[in-house]
Amino acid sequence: MLKWFRKTIKGMASTWTKCRSGCVFLCLFFFLSGCGNAEQKPAVQTGAVKQVPYQVYTVEIKEMKFVPDSITVNKGDEVVFVNRDMVAHCVTEAKDSAWSSSSIASGGSYLLVAKQSADYYCAIHKVMKGKIIVK
Repeated sequence: MLKWFRKTIKGMASTWTKCRSGCVFLCLFFFLSGCGNAEQKPAVQTGAVKQVPYQVYTVEIKEMKFVPDSITVNKGDEVVFVNRDMVAHCVTEAKDSAWSSSSIASGGSYLLVAKQSADYYCAIHKVMKGKIIVK
């Protein structure tokens, strides 16, 4: 019986060693190969064009003048007219009255998106004149 017991124990030990080696191999395989099969994407730019944001320019209305009275902007830039005077004013395109603000009260403002060059004036006070030059 002792002979049988030694043979059985020896066989079990051999089986256990094989099983343990297989488990270690499988664990290493999964560890080194990663847990999932997620696709990794390379960090490459797609060539998309970065758009440059527009600029915002301020023209103050004070002491019965547009300050500055002439500005140069790019197409699509914004021009904000801010009334810092004591009386109401407006801003009107000079040639065809293509655009015009309503009356801008003291402390108020008017926003214009520059599309093309234009001379402008205050229709309330016709001596007030200015110019927007679009590049």
